[in-house]
Amino acid sequence: MCRLTERALGRRGFVVSTASNADAGLALIRAETFDLVAIDNHMPGKSGRQMLDEIVALEDHPPVVFVTGNDDTAVAVDALRAGALDFVVKTVGDSFFDVLDGRFRQALSRDRLERDKRRAEAELRIANDRLEMLVREVHHRVSNSLQMVLSFVAMQANQSRQEPVRQVLEDIQNRIRAIAKVHQRLYTRDDLTTIDLDAYLVTLADELRQMIAQSGGKIALEVDADHVEVPPDAAVAVGVIVNELVGNAAKYAFPDGTGGTIRIRLERRGDGDVIVCVSDDGRGITEGQAPSGTGLGMRIVGAVARGLGTAVDRVPSDRGVTYCFTVPLNRSSLREATPA
Repeated sequence: MCRLTERALGRRGFVVSTASNADAGLALIRAETFDLVAIDNHMPGKSGRQMLDEIVALEDHPPVVFVTGNDDTAVAVDALRAGALDFVVKTVGDSFFDVLDGRFRQALSRDRLERDKRRAEAELRIANDRLEMLVREVHHRVSNSLQMVLSFVAMQANQSRQEPVRQVLEDIQNRIRAIAKVHQRLYTRDDLTTIDLDAYLVTLADELRQMIAQSGGKIALEVDADHVEVPPDAAVAVGVIVNELVGNAAKYAFPDGTGGTIRIRLERRGDGDVIVCVSDDGRGITEGQAPSGTGLGMRIVGAVARGLGTAVDRVPSDRGVTYCFTVPLNRSSLREATPA
């Protein structure tokens, strides 16, 4: 049967090597490179099904077509589950070799497609890893550049003898820190597409506490945050808004050095969006009262909120001032938050 099969397939364009048993066949497979292997289930010694297990255990093994008798259909199905690419039932006559020819060519075509798919997937993984490395490096360099700018602004603030100028430069430092923290988190994070907003706000609050302490204020800053993940652009926008609201409260809510508390609250709602609130227990705002300072901070808040697709509203509170805004977590609704 081996000789007959070899001649019949040779006439159909195949170069065929045969082996009389499983061990001889395995030795051939290990010694040479074959495009396809056909296994008869009934052989002296090991069965074709046993040989199949040893073939599929080989690294980068050739595709296997399993050949069975009429009464071996269950074995053929088991062989397919074990790794055979196809099976053929033996029949008498030249039609069997025509079936073998067709099945072999189909198996070779499927194997090429599968190998091309695996190769493309591997190349895509490599490209994605390379892109992730580049993005991480960009965030790292942006963070370093912002730290350098922060140092320059700090040097300028230290050299200025005019308190209004120093105050403006300190405000600029706080805005830069709010943005830099996002990039710092991104280049140390496995997932470059999101930021843990709760952890980011805790870190930002630590920076703001230091700023408040340096100014001599007796103000406590508390954070109460549910766990929320947002895109980096949304995190930057939230950080800038919170920075401005906390800065304004620290400057104007507690006149004459009186102490108090500022609270940052991040709460996930049932509809998937989150609410961010910044409140204080200070002197509050009288309706119709002219804003303290230049009003630049609230203009920045309004511009960034519009870029985020939301609005910052002052809400009624028993004491002090409370500002709240919604962060829409539907990513298609998030736009790049760039101050106008």
